[in-house]
Amino acid sequence: MSSKITRALPELVENGIITDEIAQNIKAFYGNSEESSANRLFTLFGILGATLVGLGIILIMAHNWDDFSRGVKLIFAFLPMLIGQAILGFSIFKEKSSAWKEASTVFLFFGVGACIALVSQIYHVSGDLESFLLAWIVLCVPLMFVTKSTSAVILHLIFITYYAFEAGYGHNTTIPHIYFLLLLLALPSYVRMIKAQTKSHVTSVLHWLFPMSLIFSLPVCIDQSEGVGFLMYVLLFGVFYNIGQLPYFKNKSLLQNGYRTLGSLGTVIILLILSFRDIWKHQFQDVYFDSLEFLCAMILFVIASVLLYFNSKQNALKSMNLFHFVFLLFGVIFMIGLFNDLLPTILINALLFILGVSAIKIGAEKFHFGILNYGMLIIAILIACRFFDTDITYVVRGLLFVFIGGGFFTANYLMLKKQKSKK
Repeated sequence: MSSKITRALPELVENGIITDEIAQNIKAFYGNSEESSANRLFTLFGILGATLVGLGIILIMAHNWDDFSRGVKLIFAFLPMLIGQAILGFSIFKEKSSAWKEASTVFLFFGVGACIALVSQIYHVSGDLESFLLAWIVLCVPLMFVTKSTSAVILHLIFITYYAFEAGYGHNTTIPHIYFLLLLLALPSYVRMIKAQTKSHVTSVLHWLFPMSLIFSLPVCIDQSEGVGFLMYVLLFGVFYNIGQLPYFKNKSLLQNGYRTLGSLGTVIILLILSFRDIWKHQFQDVYFDSLEFLCAMILFVIASVLLYFNSKQNALKSMNLFHFVFLLFGVIFMIGLFNDLLPTILINALLFILGVSAIKIGAEKFHFGILNYGMLIIAILIACRFFDTDITYVVRGLLFVFIGGGFFTANYLMLKKQKSKK
């Protein structure tokens, strides 16, 4: 598209449609854009190439591993890491492009992991996957600060989430508090990228990776009071939604704003789970107010409340919607649920229905088909969920589906018609 425009510029200047100065500005703009796109591709393929080379070296060594003496094995164990350090040092001191730094950072990251694993194997060092991952992550933390590499931050987030899985899920009940410290270590690099590369796609990726890491790792904080886990998740999604409404994210699309998208989707999914009465009957009998889970919930509540207060100061109250306040309403419903199972079930169903209507209203006001259909989908899934715990005849169920399908079609048709009339 840009090449077509630049080719048409001489003709536009010749016919007096644009001036020569404007033509030069347009050419410079698309020239910079193409150059930036080429650099991104070069960086991406550089990272992919470094990963494949690293894996290839490891496979070649693995094939002949048993034939090597211990000394040779040790040299090969350190070799990928030393090569990675040499290339990274070269790219930093020679001020090479970001593609060099990103590719060498990825190579060095995996080189460190391979070195730890091979040395452990050569000397039969005992240990488990949890300690291996922790040693690997900690040794690679300086990469985020020395290289200022985006790949280092992304790999750090992925591997600390894996560490939280390994250390806190299933057979191991130890709460890996160090996960949160490692997450905090990535924050300075994240903030730097937000300031320096606001419109970068990589920064948008981090807007998804940070909240997703917390979503997947939050259960490691649940020790003895599983019911509080639902409260923790609703509060966490309240935090995310309110972060996604901060001025920095105001003009970003849903794809660029992982906080708002995950906050909204996560809230709805948890509320849909809690719309079943059986959950309230069986999951809230082990709530302890002096537990670690409840302390985490209180911290999340304070953070969400501060963000809500900040958003209310920045935006007019009428521009805020129900999704901003769900965590507050759920806090009240949660307390009621400790003594009764019917009333919170009714309140959650009502809240979900109002959230669906609220989303439809927002979608209609903004002429946004995605938000409009999201609201209708919430109501449709809520109705479908009630098929499982209510005694409704198949005829009524069929009629409800016909009504929902008709509603989808009518709402989209009316909004499309209204959008065309505006033009």
